[in-house]
Amino acid sequence: MGFDLDETLAVPERDRSTLLSEAIRAADADSLLADLTRDSYLRAHREHSGDRTREPVFAALVEEHAENGDVDPARLAAAYRRTVEEALVPVEGAADLVGTLRESYRVGLLTDGPVRTQRGKLETLGWTGLFDAVVVTGELPEPKPDPRTFRRLLDDLGVDPREAAFVGDHPEADVAGAADAGLYAVQVSYPGGPDPHPGADAVIDRDALAERLPGLLASL
Repeated sequence: MGFDLDETLAVPERDRSTLLSEAIRAADADSLLADLTRDSYLRAHREHSGDRTREPVFAALVEEHAENGDVDPARLAAAYRRTVEEALVPVEGAADLVGTLRESYRVGLLTDGPVRTQRGKLETLGWTGLFDAVVVTGELPEPKPDPRTFRRLLDDLGVDPREAAFVGDHPEADVAGAADAGLYAVQVSYPGGPDPHPGADAVIDRDALAERLPGLLASL
């Protein structure tokens, strides 16, 4: 079985817009703050996401928003990575949940993002050895919901999609992607989060994930 990471097993203590502003200040790049928004960042992330770091994303933002050429995209990317990592906390019971499930299943992580960024989160959380397999889509041709990403996880785990479940919060990337790849799709819900996807086989409140998921999997 597999899990998503961000907003499923771990969450930032502050909202992403705040973290972006904090990172810009930490990198002494306040010239970006005048008109840079979270939406601008997300747009640049979709168009320029790098395979190892977010530097291409910030390079595009600097070109679009910076008032001078003194802003270093690499410094911005590093500041944002550190800021996000330091704000990240595990969902209550997440590590114990994975440990318990590994007694009965092969358990993997499939997470979107640059390799250094996502593996840095695992180091910060102390989760580098928590899973049987970890796949970061920055090292693959396409992110979720591409079926190839789910097949890579299944191959690394040595399991068949008809015998696997995937747990994540994003309706398209996690739920639709897993369902299209032939996995049982479990959507994690939380206040302010996306609506349940009609293709979800089950929906579990994030606060109840550790309590409810083992029983759900046992019933499959």
